Amino acid sequence: MLNTIERRHAIVNKVNDSGRVDVAELAKEFDVSTVTIRTDLNDLDKKRFLVRSRGGAIAMSKITKELSVKEKHCENLLIKEKLAKAASLLIKDNENIILDSGTTTEEVAKSFHDHKNLMVMTNGLNIAAELAHFEDTEVLMTGGTLRHKSLSFYGRQAESSLTNLRFDKVILGVDGIEISSGITTHFEHEATLNRLMCEVSKEVIAVTDSSKFGRTGFHIITPLKSITTIVTDSNIPTEYKDYFEANNIKLIIVDVD
Repeated sequence: MLNTIERRHAIVNKVNDSGRVDVAELAKEFDVSTVTIRTDLNDLDKKRFLVRSRGGAIAMSKITKELSVKEKHCENLLIKEKLAKAASLLIKDNENIILDSGTTTEEVAKSFHDHKNLMVMTNGLNIAAELAHFEDTEVLMTGGTLRHKSLSFYGRQAESSLTNLRFDKVILGVDGIEISSGITTHFEHEATLNRLMCEVSKEVIAVTDSSKFGRTGFHIITPLKSITTIVTDSNIPTEYKDYFEANNIKLIIVDVD
């Protein structure tokens, strides 16, 4: 049996190789208790060798850095514009829509200028400002507490605004998308609100450039199997194409070359 230092070294190698590890699996592999493994992971997290997650841990390289709205505007802007146009084609006149906060969904909002009689709810201050230009679009805001970094509203007030409503579609931007973790974000309260958005909508549409695949935010919004449609660019990894096809998730690929 390995000693503590050897076991923790092996755990770090394993999480870096596979991207994530599970407490129960590690306990079985190293023939120790789950309490011992949790202690190992907590110690390694404190030393920043990995990031502790529910039931296990994630490699540091898998955790994405959260950018401000200003920084996100500059990241893959041309790709986001193309993705937004493709996503807007999924929206029909007379529908009730939720637009999540974010710069990708802001581009989607800009593409609504030809739509008629839409009702759009959003938790994004920047998105509401864009939608305000369209007289044929009724705009609702969730309210709540404003998070300045993302220009998004969150909290109990935002969540309660959705409780008694039902929508045709929700369009989500993502910080990370990974097969085992699903769709993730950095901010816990935003994940909670996004999860509720999915629950009150008939269809869930995720719009993301291919750089977000294989990356993980710290808080899970929803598993991939609960997504109805993914809109992304042509650089999407093959393993994700195969996963979406196997799970009957509609995949719309936009050519960005």
